[in-house]
Amino acid sequence: MTTQLKLDQRYGRTREKRSRRLLIGSGAVVGLGLVGLLGWSTVSGAIESVDMDSTGFHVVDKRSVVVSFQVSGARDKPLACTLEAQDTEHGVVGWRVVEYPADAGLTRTFTETIPTVAEATNGLATSCWIP
Repeated sequence: MTTQLKLDQRYGRTREKRSRRLLIGSGAVVGLGLVGLLGWSTVSGAIESVDMDSTGFHVVDKRSVVVSFQVSGARDKPLACTLEAQDTEHGVVGWRVVEYPADAGLTRTFTETIPTVAEATNGLATSCWIP
């Protein structure tokens, strides 16, 4: 081994440093790409999301319950929602899927009646989505 090679290795002037820098740079580019992909998938999923809140219920009689709820985040898009009536043991005694046409409002409020097969003690909207 020549004196020049020994000095280059001793003081870090070898080609190995360049290869390591290239590997680190490539890893950084791939990492940034993955972070960008994750960010894009998160934002695109949130754009189509619907937020739903049950606001109340009223037991009309042994065969029906009125449910009130509001939906946010589905501007200019049709909606579908599932409604449930439950008994004292949280068993489902009434169930209904309701579809709504597109509307320009960001937040919409609905009131629906759910027919039941037994007396209900609770009524709620369980989920809403864009069909």
